[in-house]
Amino acid sequence: MRTRRTFLKAGLMAGVAASMPVSAIGKSNSHSKKKSWKHWVWINPNHDDNEADLQKKYKQFYEAGIRGIFFEADSEKHFRVAKSQKMEAHRWMWTMNRGEKELLKAHPEWYARNRKGESCADQPPYVDYYRWLCPSREEVQQYLEEDVRNILSNDYVDGIHLDYVRFCDVILPVNLWENYNIEQTKELPEYDYCYCDVCRTKFKKWRGEDIKDIEYPEASLSWRLFRYNAVNKIVNRLAVVANENKKAITAAVFPTPEVARRIVRQDWTNWNLTGVCPMIYHGFYKEDVRWIGDAVTEGVHFLAGRFPLYAGLFLPDFKSNLELQQGMEYALQNGASGISLFGEVTDDVLNALKSASCTVKV
Repeated sequence: MRTRRTFLKAGLMAGVAASMPVSAIGKSNSHSKKKSWKHWVWINPNHDDNEADLQKKYKQFYEAGIRGIFFEADSEKHFRVAKSQKMEAHRWMWTMNRGEKELLKAHPEWYARNRKGESCADQPPYVDYYRWLCPSREEVQQYLEEDVRNILSNDYVDGIHLDYVRFCDVILPVNLWENYNIEQTKELPEYDYCYCDVCRTKFKKWRGEDIKDIEYPEASLSWRLFRYNAVNKIVNRLAVVANENKKAITAAVFPTPEVARRIVRQDWTNWNLTGVCPMIYHGFYKEDVRWIGDAVTEGVHFLAGRFPLYAGLFLPDFKSNLELQQGMEYALQNGASGISLFGEVTDDVLNALKSASCTVKV
């Protein structure tokens, strides 16, 4: 199985060491109380794992403060073992990026088109598996709704976790430009989606103007809002399904509300979720670990208490265990309700998580 955001892993720089010592990040007054954090892990389950090893592994996760796992594939064995260790087991689902061969063959018309008129169905941007559905199509919305309904019908699934719930990256994180020999200092037409007939028709009905008649569509605020709302509608429609099943719905999103809107047309602070995991992968943006705290602060501010934020950290971005603990502490100190971990969760990672959780108080 393809792993999550595979092409984005390539060529990453390690994070620059933060200048603030760990002890300074977690300082608080003597009356502060320890908070009960809720940490998460993203995992692609290995179906060959035996139950005894999983019991041991997931027990260690729980003891380190991890309270939920996002599984990228269905594996009743993994889900049930996680639940037996008092953790929530959620199914992690690719949402708008869907390249299944059967779907491509059956419904090529469902796929998004860029400003040049090229379809993701046969001309995917950046990498071959980037096959983005058009969120404006009712058939796509129904397809995703049914997918979520089927997943949540399993009694061992506690919730749905949405990933790739956005448009294609019109601008990649700066650290990836050299990988594709691109300088994306402006929005290039081959990466700007979706300009299909359905989007054009719905936009014209809404605003009375064909996007093709606007001289600089990339600068149109109405066109940008239209695309935010197209994805918002899908997420909130899926949230209704989750609510009907009395199960949680979370999402992996881009690191801050501003970055998400600007580079992938993702307006996640207006979604009806039970939690959100911004991927605050500082190395992607050539930032050091202090930026993790900045990103959390922005997200928490604009959420205004609607639902909790769990700071997503990309473990290969950190060049030492000390730096990893610093990043965790920056997140927790600035308002995150927990940490989401992506990468190899070793004993050192678990120890850093324990230490950060104990150091930061509220």
